[in-house]
Amino acid sequence: MNFGIIGYGKLGRLRHQVLEKMGAHSVLQVCDPTPVQGDFRYVADPEPLWANPEVETVFVCTPNRFTKEYVIRSLDAGKHVFAEKPPGVSSQEVLEMMDAEKRNPGLKLMFGFNHRYHPSVVEARKRIATGEFGRILWMRGRYGKSVDKTFFDSWRASKEQAGGGILLDQGIHMLDLLMLFADGFDEVKSFCSNLYWNLEVEDNVFALLKNNTNRIVASLHSTMTQWRHLFSLEIFLERGYMVINGLITSSMAYTTNWGKEVLSIAMNRTPPPQARHAQEERFVYDEDGSWFAEMEDFFEVVQTDTPVRNGSTQDSLKLMEMIEHIYQDGGF
Repeated sequence: MNFGIIGYGKLGRLRHQVLEKMGAHSVLQVCDPTPVQGDFRYVADPEPLWANPEVETVFVCTPNRFTKEYVIRSLDAGKHVFAEKPPGVSSQEVLEMMDAEKRNPGLKLMFGFNHRYHPSVVEARKRIATGEFGRILWMRGRYGKSVDKTFFDSWRASKEQAGGGILLDQGIHMLDLLMLFADGFDEVKSFCSNLYWNLEVEDNVFALLKNNTNRIVASLHSTMTQWRHLFSLEIFLERGYMVINGLITSSMAYTTNWGKEVLSIAMNRTPPPQARHAQEERFVYDEDGSWFAEMEDFFEVVQTDTPVRNGSTQDSLKLMEMIEHIYQDGGF
């Protein structure tokens, strides 16, 4: 396929690098307010990109407030679209993008939630699906980082540009995983706050989520006042547990102390309530193949004309509605 990229910041460049390594794909045009050089045609405005019949697919890697407009314009220009998370800044924007998707039935729209493709998450889902561990009882997700004063000058610090703070920027990944494992949630209790940075966007979110059908309860903490980067997802089931500690990312900031992504799995060795876990299986990962796996999934969806499996507009709508519930209940 031939591609155009709108927004050539960190993620736009990363997507370009992945495409180059995969081969058989060409980036024909790149649009960004700041001129960039490369083996492509640079444009300051996306109109020439949309008008180019050779560009089959558009990557939207812009600040959040532009996502809806550029996704819709790209679809209406006859392009497949891969857009970075979050899917706009509200559920209403997702609905508008869904309308554009419906009036262009031959085109695909997928949002980037690469955390679903991390090997630890893929393995956990596979093991849970076997049923040998019973049903999920509860989950706990923590995803946090530290920011410095340069954050004040970035678009992510602006509610107008970003739509929200740490939950919409980073916590959305953890929320997406919790919803994936629990099959969604019906109830929300949350606290959103500015504990330290005093920005117009939140720097901490504490949320309790409940699925009334399967009775799964999950807790979520998304923070930018954690002075060390952390990713931790704990899933406790009737007959054991699965814990993911650390995450291999491009920055390598979220790994464990020894630079790894670790999935620990244990089966109850004695009957509850005094179960012991004498044996713990550990899967250790030192490479992040999520970006490539996500792209391969997107290419397959486009080439086979099959429904989007991950990052669909349907999933995105549920996710954004849940984020709005968290913000509303948390008073933010």
